[in-house]
Amino acid sequence: MTQDELKQAVARAAVDYIQPKLVDGAIIGVGTGSTANCFIDELAKYKDLFAGAIASSEATAKRLSDHGIKVFDLNDIDSMAVYVDGADEADANLCLIKGGGAALTREKIVAACAQEFVCIADGSKWVDVLGAFPLPVEVIPMARAYVIRELTKLGGQPKYREGIVTDNGNDIIDVHGLSITNPIELEVAINAIVGVVTNGLFATRGANVLLLGKESGVEKFVG
Repeated sequence: MTQDELKQAVARAAVDYIQPKLVDGAIIGVGTGSTANCFIDELAKYKDLFAGAIASSEATAKRLSDHGIKVFDLNDIDSMAVYVDGADEADANLCLIKGGGAALTREKIVAACAQEFVCIADGSKWVDVLGAFPLPVEVIPMARAYVIRELTKLGGQPKYREGIVTDNGNDIIDVHGLSITNPIELEVAINAIVGVVTNGLFATRGANVLLLGKESGVEKFVG
């Protein structure tokens, strides 16, 4: 199977997994990226069963709307049963690195509001130790140089992602060269740097369920 076929397989598996939650009045949180796009395309087949969705980015909101799925403002809802999103890396504890698409802050907000976080990924995203994928950090633009200096002190090799502005109007710094053996501790430490909005470690709130697409089929891991 190609990587695209694996993404489509986990997208279908995710819709099957959350189908009991697709009831009248339900609102589904939806992530950002190529795997999340596959999920949106599958979810659209059931759009008449639930009320609508919360989008983690402007791009996701547009794709949902193009499928005729109503997009709600997070401030206007009281509860959200499930959030479904991809990942750039995932480990055995269902801690994740996300943010390759620069939507990490909104993704983290939507994930925090959901009762359950279902991560969908192809097998290439599974790692023993997080950090081979550069860790994205969203920063207030005026603090970029300061944050780069502070991230260097933490042992990383930060690099400004030029030409990228987040949906929140901020910059992205990608931290290379990390071997993240304690993701919760590092997530908290980076978020404590003045000027950081958030970073792409989803460890304090990792996934509840990981659906991983492999050649042999979709494997489910529960946190």
